[in-house]
Amino acid sequence: MLENFNSENENCENPCLGRCLEKGYATHCELVVYQVALEGAIQVFEQSQLFPRFEHPLLSTQAIKSSRSVCANLAEAWAKRRYRKAFVAKLNEVEAEAAETYTWIEIAVSCQYLAPETGRSLLSRYDTILGAIARLIQNADAWVISS
Repeated sequence: MLENFNSENENCENPCLGRCLEKGYATHCELVVYQVALEGAIQVFEQSQLFPRFEHPLLSTQAIKSSRSVCANLAEAWAKRRYRKAFVAKLNEVEAEAAETYTWIEIAVSCQYLAPETGRSLLSRYDTILGAIARLIQNADAWVISS
């Protein structure tokens, strides 16, 4: 998890994560899946900088875009919780972006641009994200804001 996450600390470096809540979640940033996805996007970016230069417009760019899109679409899904269908539709996009990122990581490992242990770690992270998103979709009614 993010080192500076502390739900008790309102002076946290990241104001999105530093909220003190008595119940529930105020923002998407407080979701563990979002935090895991954000760390994953940072790791994908850092690792992609080590890929061969000729892969930059192809593999690197696509992996970076899809990994960041997981976070961005999760934030957007969170904002659409008033409407179950819109919330679930956006979560489906999150799931698709996470699956795409998983595929780019597999390709990077197959091409030996990522060390096997780094690849396993990233693939495990995106397995976790995919599972969490599937659970959010299955339990969407619990997350939708009732009027």
